[in-house]
Amino acid sequence: MSLLKVGDLKVHFPVKPGMFRRAHQHVRAVDGVSFEVAPGETVGLVGESGCGKTTLARATIRLLKPTSGRVEFDGVDITTLGDRALRPMRRRFQMVFQDPYGSLNPRMTVESILGEAIDIHRLAPNAAVRRDRIAALLTDVGLDADHARRYPHEFSGGQRQRIGIARALAVEPRLLVCDEPVSALDVSVQAQIVNLLQDLQDRHGLAYLFVAHDLAVVRHISRRILVMYLGRVVESGEAACVCGDPKHPYTQALISAVPVVDPASKRVRIVLGGDVPSPINPPSGCPFHPRCPVAEARCRQEVPALREVASGRSVACHAVEVRGPGLGC
Repeated sequence: MSLLKVGDLKVHFPVKPGMFRRAHQHVRAVDGVSFEVAPGETVGLVGESGCGKTTLARATIRLLKPTSGRVEFDGVDITTLGDRALRPMRRRFQMVFQDPYGSLNPRMTVESILGEAIDIHRLAPNAAVRRDRIAALLTDVGLDADHARRYPHEFSGGQRQRIGIARALAVEPRLLVCDEPVSALDVSVQAQIVNLLQDLQDRHGLAYLFVAHDLAVVRHISRRILVMYLGRVVESGEAACVCGDPKHPYTQALISAVPVVDPASKRVRIVLGGDVPSPINPPSGCPFHPRCPVAEARCRQEVPALREVASGRSVACHAVEVRGPGLGC
């Protein structure tokens, strides 16, 4: 059974032309996305800036209210829950934010930051248990328990992100939504945080929805990958298959931009022409067709459905042929 099941999720933001006038246009940030996350699984979500990754991540855990669609967590549709019914559910899913500098209150000590979640959900019967729990959380993310009395400005960026992860773990969630958790960090620190997330997953059985624009990081940590473009998923499948044999022209362009360690290996760089279309007025047919090097007349008229083209592999492209049943990548 899936831990998280998202069905035809849409998030549209109204564009208001002026005071007291109704909106006639909407930004289609997320436009009909469906996916599942199994217990203990890591699903990567990739795409260039502005494709709707963060909006999808926030709507998945009700930090944003979806326009339509379903988000089922443990079989419960959380899009229909009111604030009172949603609060106990929030223990089961938490978010690690992108900016370790802006996501921590500079006026609160680490002890107060971690203790706030413990207090809200009444997870410690007394002050001694609360202190022990905070010390265990800091140790779990690789920090010294004595750091609890310090303020965020006394830590480096990587240490602050560890505090953010500890805060998310304070309520013992089953799912962590990681919104580009390493993009603001140095490369060497990125590897440490990614390794920490993998260790925590092994120890606590966590599931991750890992949002990033760096395909190398996503491939390293994810079992499955979803590729987004203009609010839609255009390709999904096992991480090794998507990165090793991309089918959608957009995925191929993303993979071609990943730096290669071996200078002797040859990779043709695919440079896409034009700009990303506006989500307020997306193009007819396939959203990618104005930039696609293999677009045909059909692509300008008909929106391609996300269809399974091989076992566990789905692509939204008219040019990709369906392989025989049981065939992988």
